[in-house]
Amino acid sequence: MKTLNVLVLAFIGVLGLSVITSCGGGKSTSQSTDSTQVSKAAPGAPSADVMTLGKGIYDAKCKACHQPTGLGLKPAFPPLAGSDYLLGDKKRAVAQALNGSNHEIKVNGVTFNGMMPQQVGTVDSAVAVINYVLNSFGNTGGTITADEVKDVVIDPRK
Repeated sequence: MKTLNVLVLAFIGVLGLSVITSCGGGKSTSQSTDSTQVSKAAPGAPSADVMTLGKGIYDAKCKACHQPTGLGLKPAFPPLAGSDYLLGDKKRAVAQALNGSNHEIKVNGVTFNGMMPQQVGTVDSAVAVINYVLNSFGNTGGTITADEVKDVVIDPRK
């Protein structure tokens, strides 16, 4: 029984390190386009692995502002649930997760002026979290792959 407990703890530790290193701490300037984990999602629905990775990133990086429900906090943080802005341009959403945003946006007819700092440091992490958001909070936004955003550049000033 002790051997099983040790193996379970070791597995959890390795899984935790994988999640921590995959999000890049939000400050990496290297761009990863290794899409082995993210681009295997079937059209229309991300894989369970992508959703798990994306949820972990959302919980660590996005939930404080956009809330556990994805409804955001007016007037500072826009909703992700049912967001015409998010669903209207998935590639832009990935770019914002990678580089942040500091310009005025209009979401569902409401203007937001808040600043969003860079949230992730790799394309794979950005794709995972955006796929999670596209398919959570009542959204049915499909998927985006790393191949679709290979031309998105991580701002080297981040």
